[in-house]
Order: sequence, then structure tokens, then C-alpha cells
Amino acid sequence: MPFVRYFVPRAAVVAVLVLAGLPATAVGVRAREITPAFNGSVYAIAHRGDVTYVGGEFTTATSAGRTYPRLRLAAFDTRSGTLLPWAPPADATVRALAAAGDSVYAAGDFHRVGGLDRDSLARLHPDTGAVRSFRHDLTGTAYALASGNGLLYLGGSFTRVDDHRRANLAAFSLVTGKLDGRWRPDADDAVHALAVRGPKVFLGGGFHTVAEVTGTLRLAAVHGTTGEVDDDFLPRAPAEVRAIAVDGDGVYAATAGVGGRAISYSYAGKVRWERVFDGDAAAIVTAGGLTYVGGHFDSACLTSKNGAHGACTDGSEPRYKLAAVTRTGKLASWAPQANGVIGVRVLALSKGTLQAGGDFTLIAGQERRRFAVF
Repeated sequence: MPFVRYFVPRAAVVAVLVLAGLPATAVGVRAREITPAFNGSVYAIAHRGDVTYVGGEFTTATSAGRTYPRLRLAAFDTRSGTLLPWAPPADATVRALAAAGDSVYAAGDFHRVGGLDRDSLARLHPDTGAVRSFRHDLTGTAYALASGNGLLYLGGSFTRVDDHRRANLAAFSLVTGKLDGRWRPDADDAVHALAVRGPKVFLGGGFHTVAEVTGTLRLAAVHGTTGEVDDDFLPRAPAEVRAIAVDGDGVYAATAGVGGRAISYSYAGKVRWERVFDGDAAAIVTAGGLTYVGGHFDSACLTSKNGAHGACTDGSEPRYKLAAVTRTGKLASWAPQANGVIGVRVLALSKGTLQAGGDFTLIAGQERRRFAVF
């Protein structure tokens, strides 16, 4: 097969995706040159057709040598990297994006989008960027979005949606836009990541329990329509979960803590493998037998031990903000070397590309401002 190069840009957002179909041999170390650059952090990525949508803190995007206003939301052609005119302005950080049906949904710290009042949540036309009917009031902060089972799922640190109590989790009908009255698996602390696979919704964050069920520490699964906790998946993650990916083999979590971890779990909640880094892992995707990890780290530890401030105690290999792990948990040679303190905030796969976003400005010593494609 021909060699393919990729561009790297949370859930929160965190942003969390269900991913498949990228061959393990396709990812190169060199980032594609013809891609947009941004003057502020990229937090979120979503895809619809041949379009990549990004959200974050930026106020401009640079493409083909020209700089354009892009107030925290932008879009470009996934294959060519051409910046598109889609540009609904948001008045504060966009932390999560999800494309579902004929709409792109945004969540974050904003109160106005496209000149209209929208408190933390907005529904946008995928071609024009026009703000569509979907308006709710959120008491707190939105971090993550995901869609499935006819619903848009929201995670964050909030207590109410409109006049209804919701503890850090909520869902909305993709048909009517109304708050779903049935799905309400309360979490006792923040939810930073969401991922959907079939009828299950996987939750990650800083919580200790979901729906008061013990064993749901920081990572849990619930039914996509009833919200009932899956008692067969009780992994008890060792630190706050920042991102989740899922595939046919299991669930993959990126965690913070003293040093970060990428952990692969079976659907029975058992650890399949674990890689430790000297800084937080903030993003994770998996495809083609490799799991890609992004975060704040500079090194991958050779064992599961680390010490003060996350430093590896039994040796390490340099992995600046980006790393890959094989199906058996071994550290792969892929090492593009991003810079910055925060580094990579989000990873995504689409149309044969691996995309990364965050606070970096260089990849392998070449300028890639806050977004890259491999």
C-alpha cells in the first residue's frame, strides 16, 4: 500500500471518538505541511464526511499563507487541508464537538455563538455554521460530547440542565433536542470523557461512583438508553481519566495522576496492558493494532514504576507528547516529538489520517502550530 502521512491537531473534552480502520503501518513521523495553524489551543475535533471541525481557544487560523478570523470554531477539508468558510464565532472556549445527523454540536465555556445566546451548548449547521434550534441552560461546565442510540450525551462538572437536576451527566434527543428524562446516571464528580459503542456509553473522569454503584471509580459503563450501570465492567482506574477510546477488543483510557498512563481494559474490566509516562496522558485513539497516546509527557517509562513528579525509576525512552503502543502493550517506535508544556490535548482519526491538537507549535522540529496531521 502507498505511504500515507498524517496531520496532528478534551471529552474534553475533551473529545472522545469511536475509531476504526487505520492500518498500523500507515502513520509516519513527519506531519503534513498543508494544514491550518491556530493562534490558540485546540481542544476538540469532530468529523462529518470530508470535513474536519475543530474547537478551542484560538481566535485566528492561518492557511496557505493567509490568516483568517476564527473565533474558537473552524473547519477544513480533511484530505486537502484547505480551510473552509465555516466560522460560527463563540465568545469563549469550545471544549467538545460531536457531529451527528445534519448537525455539529459544540460544548464549552461560551455563552454566545453566532451572535445568539447559547449557554455552554450549541447546535450548528454543518455547511453554513448557522446556529440551529437547540438551547439549554447549564449550571456548571461542559467537558465532553458523544452521540449514539438516538441521543447526544454530555459530560462535565454541572448540577442542573435547565430546571432539572443532573449530576455531571445528561442526554438530549437528537430528534427533538429535548433533555432526555430517562438517561440520568448521576456521577459524584466531574466527567471528562465519553465514548459510545453499541448500546453502551463509557464514562471517564474524576468521579468515585456512578448512580451510587461501588466499583465505578473514574471509569464506568452505562446503558445508552436506561443509564443503568454495567456491573460487568468495574475496572477501578488508578487516576483521573481524561480520554477514552473503544474498539472490538476493549476499552482504552488515558489517565492523569503522578505521571500518566495509557491502560487497555477488556470488556470484563480486566487490565490487558498498561504503559506509564512521566506526565499526564490526555488523549487516546486506537486502530490497526496500535494505540496512539498524547499528553504532557516527555518520556515513556520502561516499567510500570515511577517516582516523584512522575519521573520514571527503571529507565525510559523519549516520547515528547506523543507515543504509540502495540496490541500487546509494547512501546512502538513511532515518536514524532511535539513541543510545549501542555503538549497534545486531543487525538482523532479520519480518512486515513491521524490528527492531533493542543498547545504545541513544533512537530519533529518543524512548525505545526497547535494542529498537525500525519
